[in-house]
Amino acid sequence: MLDFGIEGAIPFLVMEYAPSGTLRQKYPHGTKIPFPTVLSHAKQIALALQYAHDQNIVHRDVKPENMLVDSEDKIVLSDFGLAVPAHQSQSLSTQVVAGTVLYMAPEQIRGKARPASDQYALGVVIYEWLSGMCLFKGLNFIEIAMQHILDDPPPLRENAPNITAEVEQVILRALAKEPKQRFPTIQEFVTTLEQAYRLALLDPAQSAPPPLPSIQPVKITRPEEVLFTYQAHTKEVSAIDWSSDGTRIVSGGRDEIAQVWHVPMREPLLTYRGHSSTDGRSSTIGVSAVAWSPDGSRIASAGNDETAQVWNETVQVWDASTGERILSYHGYFGSVHVVTWSPDGRYLASLGGWDSTVQIWEASTGRHVLTYHGHTSFVHEVAWSPDGAYLVSGGDDKTVQIWDARTGALLKTYDGHSKSVTTVTWSPDGVYIGSGSSNEQIHVWEISTGNQVWRYDAYPKQVWPCLRWSPDGTHIASWGRGEGTVHIWDASAGKLIQTYHGHSCSIGAVAWSPDGSSIASGDYRGVVHVWKPTRSGPISQ
Repeated sequence: MLDFGIEGAIPFLVMEYAPSGTLRQKYPHGTKIPFPTVLSHAKQIALALQYAHDQNIVHRDVKPENMLVDSEDKIVLSDFGLAVPAHQSQSLSTQVVAGTVLYMAPEQIRGKARPASDQYALGVVIYEWLSGMCLFKGLNFIEIAMQHILDDPPPLRENAPNITAEVEQVILRALAKEPKQRFPTIQEFVTTLEQAYRLALLDPAQSAPPPLPSIQPVKITRPEEVLFTYQAHTKEVSAIDWSSDGTRIVSGGRDEIAQVWHVPMREPLLTYRGHSSTDGRSSTIGVSAVAWSPDGSRIASAGNDETAQVWNETVQVWDASTGERILSYHGYFGSVHVVTWSPDGRYLASLGGWDSTVQIWEASTGRHVLTYHGHTSFVHEVAWSPDGAYLVSGGDDKTVQIWDARTGALLKTYDGHSKSVTTVTWSPDGVYIGSGSSNEQIHVWEISTGNQVWRYDAYPKQVWPCLRWSPDGTHIASWGRGEGTVHIWDASAGKLIQTYHGHSCSIGAVAWSPDGSSIASGDYRGVVHVWKPTRSGPISQ
């Protein structure tokens, strides 16, 4: 820290500037780095960690996102926000479990971090840099944590065949399950790693790497499978959602109707006509949002008739007449363009008008609960956290804001976008946010630190990206308003797996099925496609 002060009521710190970003930005997930470069980075990080350990401090969050590159291309270790006092005793008092699970040592997962835990984390980073792969993978925190505790690391040389057996053994010692089995200090770990490397340089034949496997031809198959299409509307499909059991889909369109139809039977069940355009505009928005309640009994829909309506389709599910309306919420003076249920089904959050707010209200009574005023301009989207305690919203003020659903208190602001934030989506494990902006970018970032995991900035000009996380957290679907394809991404690595080209015009809405096996997408001609996304493997170029 170079200086500090207070500007008005806001305290600030002045710290060294690292203009070249992080090592995660420099080396995205999946990047293999030559060993000399890995060794150079590791030596610099080890110096910083050894200094911290000598001051009795455990970092607890060693990862590429916290390794900055300064103006002279030197590595700076950052983010000591999770640091705790170091103890060498086996009888450690249990700490609050904190860190990034991909890099957490077994004892840190148990709440007993120590200096050797940082050594383990650096070993994981080195393993990742050399192999281009995470040490362990899983769908959630618990699955990855149990692998750190129980499973042996996969053989490193299978994916990094150019390193020697001696180098591999040094790294595997740093990854030992028991802290006492690792090197006495992190400096000794990196020094031994360098010695093993230099030994191979002096006598390459002593530990020659195995020959590279022969490359076998790969059969390329078309990954996408269209199950069926449905002519749902006479105008643009602007909103889609699935019932929780995956048997029904509701779609809303500019033709001012919402349609419910049976997926397996491929037939309509009812048409809801409770919305109407009342603002006199020639180009109506119609039904701009639909959302199924978590228990599957109700649907919330919104439009430019300045209401958000909740209606019950279970009574009329086999009837061709309109659904029974339960209530109407009249909290807006303009188009309502987003409505979303809390995970417990008690509340709805909705966006509308140009008042830069988000409103929360009771789904059963329509009673207003809270208005969030954190944004300074139009809000484009809002999403609940998986536990229902928080919401994330993004808008024209270029920010993504996370706030308390009960009090409206602002908890975190992400300002990594340079233009309007048009979409937000929360990962099912509650750890990450996906956000997109009107300068054709999508970002995936970690909530606890605000660090980017990956980004994509090659959407066509004038296309506003939209995002939806898959229910199992492994993939993200993205599409652009004004563009006719859907992209499927590996959510952790940012790799493009599939591009769906089935639509003949621009896409207005996309939704995952509850089990993540299918996607429904609706286009500007009123057609809904239901298709199977690819779940593994990079897209063939």
